[in-house]
Amino acid sequence: MAMFDYEFMQRAFWAGGLIAVIGPILGVYLMLRRQVLMADTLSHVSLAGVALGTFFGINPTLTGFLVAILAGLVIEQMRRTYRTYSEVPVAIMMTSGLAFAVVFMSLKQNSSRSFSSYLFGSIVAVSTTQLILIACVTVIGLIYFSVLRRPLYSLTFDEETAQISGIKVRMLSFSFAILTGMTVSAAMPIVGVLLVSSLMVLPAALALRIASGFTATVLIAIALGMVGMFGGLTTSYYIDTPPGGTIALILLAFLLIGIAVQKLVNRLRRKNNIPLREPSRSHEYTKDNRR
Repeated sequence: MAMFDYEFMQRAFWAGGLIAVIGPILGVYLMLRRQVLMADTLSHVSLAGVALGTFFGINPTLTGFLVAILAGLVIEQMRRTYRTYSEVPVAIMMTSGLAFAVVFMSLKQNSSRSFSSYLFGSIVAVSTTQLILIACVTVIGLIYFSVLRRPLYSLTFDEETAQISGIKVRMLSFSFAILTGMTVSAAMPIVGVLLVSSLMVLPAALALRIASGFTATVLIAIALGMVGMFGGLTTSYYIDTPPGGTIALILLAFLLIGIAVQKLVNRLRRKNNIPLREPSRSHEYTKDNRR
């Protein structure tokens, strides 16, 4: 294809493919832990880090990366302070991140174009340094989820039981927050701050509805993320639209079509007196953590 003659498109597809692998996996865990808004919050805080780096003349990719990790740790610590009101730390961090981003962006003159690429994503924005960073985050994430799969599974569905069984819940939760911050920051150049959570949430949302088990959910989410990412980047290149929005719309279309098809299939099953497929045990567990 002609678009692969350009080096920036090659970098974009490599970066997008890597993010499409680790992002949906993280999204599955975030949804099951009821922390979907955490990705959106960290993306806004990461923008504040980008603005901070631009203002002080430091590499904005590095500052956004470090600030996102720090924000993830702060949210996790605050979540333990506000145990009854788990949404409060997310709201506090999101508003604080937006406030810092707006202030630092206003102090830096003639920077609207550079910030626009972070807000909406840009195919040409992916540098070699960012590609290496994304690759490192993906490898770390895959190792993390492979080695700690069982403890994370227990932590996700019942934190108290996980603690009783000997799992170091606090350390595991903080490491998960760090990985979330790393992934969100790494995905920003492709998808953009405003839509970074869509790459994690939308594939996971559909996978949770149609999959028959936890492993199947993760694999389906990755597949949807890959198709949405590559389809969005290709469409964005040929019709000249923002890649972040294009990717998000394709993933949204997958979700809506998937839900519609599932409802149609269930209606036909009822009409023909065919038993509906039983949901997986893990999905039942998420509906009621006491089971």
